[in-house]
Amino acid sequence: MNAKTMFGCSTLLLWIFLSRPLAALAAEVNYDEAKVGNYTLPDPLRLEDGRWVTNASMWLRLRRPEILEQFQREVYGRFLPRPAEVRFLPMQEPKPALEGRAIRRDIQMEITGAFQGTAMTFTLYLPSNANKPAPIFLGVHLFDTAREYPLPAVARRLPGSKRPTEAENVASGRQVANQILERGYGLASVNIQHLAPDSATNYQSGVLRLLGRAREGVVSPDESGALGVWAWGLSRVLDYLETLPEVNARRVVVIGHSRMGKTALWAAAHDERFAIAIANCSGCAGAALSRRNYGETLAIITQAFPFWFGGRLAAYANRVDALPVDQHELIALIAPRPVYIASAVEDRWADPKGEFLAAWHAEPVYQLLNAGGLGVATQPAADHPVGDTIGYHLRSGQHDLTDYDWQQYLHFVDRQFGRLMP
Repeated sequence: MNAKTMFGCSTLLLWIFLSRPLAALAAEVNYDEAKVGNYTLPDPLRLEDGRWVTNASMWLRLRRPEILEQFQREVYGRFLPRPAEVRFLPMQEPKPALEGRAIRRDIQMEITGAFQGTAMTFTLYLPSNANKPAPIFLGVHLFDTAREYPLPAVARRLPGSKRPTEAENVASGRQVANQILERGYGLASVNIQHLAPDSATNYQSGVLRLLGRAREGVVSPDESGALGVWAWGLSRVLDYLETLPEVNARRVVVIGHSRMGKTALWAAAHDERFAIAIANCSGCAGAALSRRNYGETLAIITQAFPFWFGGRLAAYANRVDALPVDQHELIALIAPRPVYIASAVEDRWADPKGEFLAAWHAEPVYQLLNAGGLGVATQPAADHPVGDTIGYHLRSGQHDLTDYDWQQYLHFVDRQFGRLMP
């Protein structure tokens, strides 16, 4: 991912809000808590037949599959199957990076069989001085893979905000990357160019075409949208990581910012091999409650980015209360595994309070599984991280992935892996 692509999201958002229909929607966005209105959340511990979930067995056997099915059917689309025949090919020989502190691998995933072609490419950095298998931070566009060194803290800002200079990005990114590697973690980032381009007109030109599932026009009711394809790609990288003796594949942290935060949550909800999930400023259809009338809503996101989701979600744009699930249940699907949700004070579009409340409303499932939870019922002040198995912070600033965020994630993951079995 080059710098132009990294900041392409801002250009896209600017174009979107200059378009007449969406500009009208944006003008109606609510940022007043007094106007949020009343809503009733679906209870993650109540089965569709009305029975209450009273123990871990009922959750795992009955309720969790119900909720997962509802998210596939109504929100993200059906998760793609694992291909029967794939190859992971090195794009070049592994080489030293970051002044010798890391080894870089660039990998190409090929689907073979009836449909053949490149499914995706991804880049992996492993600490060169590791004396045991390394845990991994894995995400879509987690860093700029076009560079010789990772920049995991590069900010992605909304139009009109001040961007850091190139020198600031380089210094910040190198510092964060060094800290990640020094703690013994690796970094892996997926490029979506082959997987599913972030485009309404050609997102189906990647894996969906290779698997014989591409449809012309809108997403069909059960078909996976782009977010689902990206999540599928994260699972396929995990398949590869499981083959590497120098990687601890039982300790892979799936992480994402903004739309990739939505992707990380969906990947972890569906694929229980991911040890921890982290969503940074993921907002609507990510960590934020859909039933809150605040910031970006389903009406806006399904008109702006209908191809991100399964074909049924748009039907709930103006009747959110009819949606059988809400995002606290997406977080609950990750239980008992640790999850971290983060917001930013000035990122009102992503509804920071709605993100916190989703984490809080997921806690009963964690407690049912004796897995701890969030531990607080009130959103904390800015820059005061809280939580146990569910982590949360509200950071000062805007819609970014910053050094501060990475520091909290590193502390959280260190703590969680210290208490989990090897």
